[in-house]
Amino acid sequence: MKLHASGEDYLETILLLQKEKGMVRSVDVARYMEVSKPSVCHAVSTLKEGGFLTMDVDFFLHLTDVGREVAEQTYEKHC
Repeated sequence: MKLHASGEDYLETILLLQKEKGMVRSVDVARYMEVSKPSVCHAVSTLKEGGFLTMDVDFFLHLTDVGREVAEQTYEKHC
């Protein structure tokens, strides 16, 4: 699955927030990126379908190995 730049940005944000807080929820991503909760929900479902992240029963977001790889590459690109 080809990711759009916005998808990469979401993955990068989740990576940064995980490093900062440990656990990340959609609301944290929305706040950090200053986007609406529905936009985050839409992005999260797309990224879940693509196998880039998972959500546990407590609604915490977790990057898959592929998702983490993309997030780290995106982060390096932005640095």
